[in-house]
Amino acid sequence: MSLRFITKSIHAYLDYPVAFALMGLPFILGLGASNPLALWLSVGTGAAAFTLTVLTDHQFGMLRILPYGVHLAVDGAVGALFLFAPFLFGFSGLDAAYYWANGIAVAIVVSLHKPEAEPATA
Repeated sequence: MSLRFITKSIHAYLDYPVAFALMGLPFILGLGASNPLALWLSVGTGAAAFTLTVLTDHQFGMLRILPYGVHLAVDGAVGALFLFAPFLFGFSGLDAAYYWANGIAVAIVVSLHKPEAEPATA
């Protein structure tokens, strides 16, 4: 039994709320105490995530230019960046915890992605 249960459809439902949360939560939480980049890295990543979602070939993509696999690869890279950001940029306290929590969440979502079945050929 595979633990991979996050489908392309489930992922699509998560994309826009996550993008907006990445843009808004830093202000609500008051990020940036240890380094102003802690605030703006999340805001910029949220704006990029919104754009990525608009461009992704899934049910809520508006332009559907980018393959879903590219979207997953970018998500994986963002998760890794968020996990290492506190070390790279000297984030501490809430700033570091925010990035670690988000990095872990992204890593979990990407790792639990259920591959799509290949279409049957005749």
